[in-house]
Amino acid sequence: MNQNNEPSQITSEQWQLRLYVAGQTPKSVTAFANLKKLCEEYLQGQYRIEIIDLLQYPELAKRDQILAIPTLVRQLPQPIRQIIGDLSNEEKVLLGLDLKKVEK
Repeated sequence: MNQNNEPSQITSEQWQLRLYVAGQTPKSVTAFANLKKLCEEYLQGQYRIEIIDLLQYPELAKRDQILAIPTLVRQLPQPIRQIIGDLSNEEKVLLGLDLKKVEK
């Protein structure tokens, strides 16, 4: 947050991730938990996760070309990438996001 208590701009260093779900299904909850764990381990505060519930906003599925849920979309950094599923296969998720561990 900046001094005006407004969200700060996403920098080129930050990752912007969208997780598309349909309500609080077990797969959706698992996908979020797995994503949060990976982000904390590999991005250490350099990320923002936006949850999109397609039960509430079904029009966003077409706009963002979501064919299955849960689906993770990496908005930033470019290029945009998608991963479908509950994100339980860490190796597949890391490869799909082209994610490397942040140096401490």
